[in-house]
Amino acid sequence: MLRHEHNGLIQPNTIMRNLNLIGPQVRRLRMLRGWTQHDAAVKLQMAGWNISRGALAKIESRRIKVGDTHLFFLAKAFEVPVQELFPLVDPQDPNLHETLCKLMLKSY
Repeated sequence: MLRHEHNGLIQPNTIMRNLNLIGPQVRRLRMLRGWTQHDAAVKLQMAGWNISRGALAKIESRRIKVGDTHLFFLAKAFEVPVQELFPLVDPQDPNLHETLCKLMLKSY
């Protein structure tokens, strides 16, 4: 379970408010292309994912989880590798858990 940080310490059993890591990158990619959320939803539908503008907004605001299979539709619609949907994280980071917790807590 991911945990909140308080006074520099990771606190267990705290409810997370952000539910995905990719929302900020999805928003960044969309805005770099000059697409509205509606435009991006249409591109995702053309790629094969029946998603609404509202659901895309919830992904960008990190209010819903994103299934692993949906990452491929996002990568296809934005014409990027799947890895570009994620923030830069070193998987060999000895403090990987804490790094991921901090990213999940971060507000954009």
